[in-house]
This record gives sequence, structure tokens and C-alpha cells, in this order.
Amino acid sequence: MERDPFVYAHEREDDIVWMSQNTNQLETSPEILRAMKDALEEGKHNLYPHSDGILGLKEMVLEDLGLQDGFDALITNGGIEGTYTLTRAMLKAGDNVIASDPSFMPIHHQIELCGAEPKEIDIYKDPYKMKVEEVKETVDDDTEMILLIDPLNPLGSSYTKKEVKGISQIAEDNDLLLIHDVTYRDFDYDHTLASEFVPERTVFACSFSKNIGFAGMRLGALVMPDEYSDILHKYRTNVLSANVIAQVGAKKALETKEEWLPDMLEQSRKNQRIIKDAVEEIPDIHLPVFPSSTNMFVIDIEETGLDPQEVQKKLLYEHNVFVRGGNYLSKTAGDKFIRISFTVPEEGVRKFADKLPEVLEEMR
Repeated sequence: MERDPFVYAHEREDDIVWMSQNTNQLETSPEILRAMKDALEEGKHNLYPHSDGILGLKEMVLEDLGLQDGFDALITNGGIEGTYTLTRAMLKAGDNVIASDPSFMPIHHQIELCGAEPKEIDIYKDPYKMKVEEVKETVDDDTEMILLIDPLNPLGSSYTKKEVKGISQIAEDNDLLLIHDVTYRDFDYDHTLASEFVPERTVFACSFSKNIGFAGMRLGALVMPDEYSDILHKYRTNVLSANVIAQVGAKKALETKEEWLPDMLEQSRKNQRIIKDAVEEIPDIHLPVFPSSTNMFVIDIEETGLDPQEVQKKLLYEHNVFVRGGNYLSKTAGDKFIRISFTVPEEGVRKFADKLPEVLEEMR
């Protein structure tokens, strides 16, 4: 029986360089941990939080996005619960949603659970994102939504203001809802929110897993125009809100964001440059997107003839470096790349950069 890589990694998690799930292990602020420890000592975990989240958090999420009047927020157990709630509430059998491939495929699965279809645009080619004209041509009479993951998991590409405006106009012209998944917004160099153009049609999927490293705390938010608030709250899967200690930490993180975000981004961007330098020294592989506007990118290994899943296994089982083969993220290009997240301590990045050429050479 083949080993489960996640079981293997979790059994040895203290020794693993965890680059497989876009988690963030870089330092933020000690005040965040202190606030959560204080909440535990005060027994906050003994009680349910307010159903709308701890007081003040929802308002801070909206403020962080520059949204106030006309928008509401639903605190969720991770960003993925927010997209589940949204798709369940707004889609029916026979609908379709414009999306990309590669993409964060679990959202596509949520669409399919509703009996709807993700209409996937192949973006594994320059410019490695959906083109406005492609989106326009893909819309049909059954289209209900456009899924705009921006910046994009797994490629690290992001959309310009002109492109966001163009896709927003398509939503306007065709009476569509625009899901703007902004999970990696804080890593972007110059991000534009779709609400700037179609506020009445934009629903945001937000997460605290990546920017403040709360992947294990399971906390996110779904931000919607007021007119969608009632129906989305009706479909929420947890009427007792989310992890209260995580909410305390998230509130403190938003309060102190200007103090910790610049240093975290500096280290993240340094780490991706270390990987880029290593990739450039290895024949037959390349980075389709650099610099990345997220905390990950993909390394294309197609010309080596190697199987990304086998590369993943060898790095993990022989060197305790956990990356992700592309099949998790693409139906059409998953055999061409591995995905690497680089918000890990620098020594882990350097270990990966050191072992990658060795592993590829041995496998060849």
C-alpha cells in the first residue's frame, strides 16, 4: 500500500520543510500570540462567540478591504467555508461558473456539488491568467458567476486594474455575480478590488490562513453586498460562528498589520528570489511566473520528462521537503509542474534550493 504523504509529513512535522500547502510560517507580531494566550487564560474558549463573530472583527474585515457602507461580512471557518456557503446559496443544477485551469480546484468541486459546471479556461500559457476576451467568449446563457482568484493559486499571477475592470464589465453586462477570491491580496504588489467597478455584484472570499499564518486556526470571511446578506447568512454552515481564539488573534493582527506585514513580505520575496536563482541553474526547468504576487509559484519541469508526483515523493521521503505535484491544481497541466510555497523560514528555502538539483539529477 502506497504511503500517504500527508500522514508521513504530519508524523514528522517538526522535521518537515512544509512548502506544499501555501501555509505561512514567517514571523508576524508577538502581540497576536499574546492576545490569543490572554483570551485562553480568560476562558474565552469556554463560551460560544457572538454568532456574527467577536465584536468589532467584522467591521475590521470590511475596513481592511476599504469597504464600509453597503457591505456585510460573514465570519467563516476558513475561506473555503465561505465559498461553500456562496455556491450552495447561489447556484443550481444547470448553471455554470467561469473559472480557470490551473486553479484552486476545491472551489470547482463545490460548484459541482450544486449540480453546476465550472467552465474552465486553460491559462497554462502566457500571460498565465484569464484574458478579458476569453472570459467574454466563455459566457453563455447558463452562466451565473465568474470566479476570479486574484492573485492566483497556484501560479502566482495577478490581474491589473484594467483587467479587473474588464472582467467586472462582463459581469455587469451579463447580470453575473463576481466571486473575487482575495486570499493572497496582501502579497500582491498592486491589487485592485472588483468592488471598485461593480460593488453591487462583487462577493469577496477572504482568509486569515496565508497573511497571518492561521491555516490551522481555520478562519476566514465572506464579504458581500447588503442585498445578498440575508440569503448568505441563511446558508451559513455554522450559526455559532468560528474559533473564538482565532478571531481574537485575527482582530489583533488587523490592528497591528502595518507593524508586521512589511517585514513578512520582505522575507517572503527574498525567499522566492532564492528559489529563482536555484531554478535558473538547473537545465530544462523554469518559472512560468516571476515575481509571484502570492506566497507560492510553480516550477515547470515538463522538459525533464519527470513526473511531478514522483518529484514530490522523492523530496519528501528522502529529504523531508514537502512540495505539491500539479495534479491537485490542474486537470490539463498537472503533469507539467510542481507548486512551491515559500513563506517558510529561510533555512528551509535554502534546503529546498540545495536538494532540488540533486533530486532532479538522480531521477534523470
